[in-house]
Amino acid sequence: MRLRVEHTTSYQYDAPVGYALQQLKLMPKDRPGQQRVIDWTIDVEGGAQQLHYTDHHGNGVDLIAVAGGARELVIRCHGEVELETWDGVIGPHRGAMPLWTFLRPTALTRAGRQVRALTAQLGRDYASEIERAHALSALIIDRLAYRIGMTDAETTAEQALGGEGGVCQDHAHIFIAAMRHLGHPARYVSGYLMMNDRTHQDATHAWAEAHFEHIGWIGFDVSNGHSPDQRYIRVATGLDYRDAAPVRGMRYGAAQENLVVQLQVQQ
Repeated sequence: MRLRVEHTTSYQYDAPVGYALQQLKLMPKDRPGQQRVIDWTIDVEGGAQQLHYTDHHGNGVDLIAVAGGARELVIRCHGEVELETWDGVIGPHRGAMPLWTFLRPTALTRAGRQVRALTAQLGRDYASEIERAHALSALIIDRLAYRIGMTDAETTAEQALGGEGGVCQDHAHIFIAAMRHLGHPARYVSGYLMMNDRTHQDATHAWAEAHFEHIGWIGFDVSNGHSPDQRYIRVATGLDYRDAAPVRGMRYGAAQENLVVQLQVQQ
């Protein structure tokens, strides 16, 4: 299956910006037998690319400096990606980061009292560790309904579990925290999802991957209750959202920003 992506991120500032720097992780990953980038372009208005590099997680990173005095920054990326049938199984671990790194908790994925209590509900009656992971995914979405506006980018797994709803980022963080607590390396994935009921979206997607002996990495989309398939484009991975965020940045000055995201993913 070949998917076409049109993704625009616009920042409008209420006053001229003296200086700002944005870090983009918007380039999909090539992985033989799973996904292949046919073409991909990133265009910027109101800023200029300063540097491109590959980080320690194998993510392509672009650093964008916002022009002095700018009141708007627009980031457009578009392209086509060829997807194969892989049913959520990524396979053996690769890259510079040792596997044990993905057992390490982060501020967003620390397993506190609530995460530990959640894993205790799973019990032991499962045919395999993979079956238990799917049961965990189902338990998370049953415990924390998908609701927009209840959390933000700094909400931890523990805080989300104590709330009344969350989004895909929160579901992924809770799953990662729980799987690490159970002894499995786990990581965060940001990317694109072609939805069956609509083309236009207002945000990118996020899910999690856990590592199992003799199989490797397997993806789990907790929010949608299944493993990723041909409708999913993997873009960036990391220990949590901060490692894999599509756009992160900093700026000097008192200007306030308004963020608008426009996204289309279609076959």
